[in-house]
Parts: sequence; structure tokens; C-alpha cells
Amino acid sequence: MIHEGDLLLTGLTSLSDAAAESLSKHKGNLDLSGLTSLSDAAAESLSKHEEDLDLNGLTSLSDTAAESLSKHEGALQLTGLTSLSDAAAESFSKHDGWLGLFGLTSLSEAAVESLSEHQGELKLTLDGLPESVAQSFRDCKANVELREVWNAYQQQKPGADSADFAAGYNAAKKTVSIWHQ
Repeated sequence: MIHEGDLLLTGLTSLSDAAAESLSKHKGNLDLSGLTSLSDAAAESLSKHEEDLDLNGLTSLSDTAAESLSKHEGALQLTGLTSLSDAAAESFSKHDGWLGLFGLTSLSEAAVESLSEHQGELKLTLDGLPESVAQSFRDCKANVELREVWNAYQQQKPGADSADFAAGYNAAKKTVSIWHQ
């Protein structure tokens, strides 16, 4: 029998490849935020999970695991990652859904360029937002939210909406396309 509905296994700190295969068949959102590492085989299995997948505890990810997870069709949350290799960023650029990378603190120019090609909704936080990052995301096809900049704007202008923010941000010559669904 397969459990249906949200499954929160946030206390789980390790996952065998066989367990990952079983969990991939779960019907509902799957939160495995207690995991700090994931084998390539487990990532391949979990990529077949058809609904939202939270892996917020992961602090690193192999390029092979990133390639597998990029094929996941639901929302994918990876807030524990502070950096991505260029190869991982290239893989995630092909992910077609919601992708949460709020923990990133740095990206190479190549990684930024790759992620700017993401076709779904991309959620990032980048400390300091270098001009090169804004430039790379200017013509981004993805639905990008740069949380740090948005939060700072909301603190300055309570009640402002995303259209106000985009207009103000564009006027400051740091053009980034921002949409909210």
C-alpha cells in the first residue's frame, strides 16, 4: 500500500537507495529535509517522484545527482546548497518547474549564465547581488525572484507590489525580470 498525501520525513538523516526507490512512488509532496547527503542512485530514484520534493538539508550535491534531480517534474527545493558547480547549474537550467535555491551565496559567471536559461520559476537569494548577476538575469526566461532585493524593497516601501518593485529596480539600471504567479 502506498501512502497518499504530504509525507514529512524531516527527521530522516540517511536514505538507502532502495528506500529512495520506494519513496519515489509516493503520491503527494515529499519532504526529506533532514538528509544532508544523497547518493547518485537515490537522486535518480527521487527524480521520478511526481510531486513536490524538498531536499533542504543537502549541503552538497554531485554533478550526477544534480543531473538526475533536474529531471524531476515537480517543485524542487534545495535551500541547503550554498554553491553549485557549473555542471550542476547547467543541469538545473533544464529543470522545468519551480526550483528553490535560496541558500546560494555565490555562483560563477558560467553558473549564472546557465541558470538564467531556466524555463520554470527560479527562486534565489544572492548576498550583495553583483552587477554581473543582474546583467546575466536581465533577459532571463525563467520566473526569477531575487529574494534579498525584494525583501529590502518591501522594507523600504511596505505594501509595494512586484510591479512597483520591477519599475524601481529597472529605473536603478539594475534590470532584472521579476514576475509573481
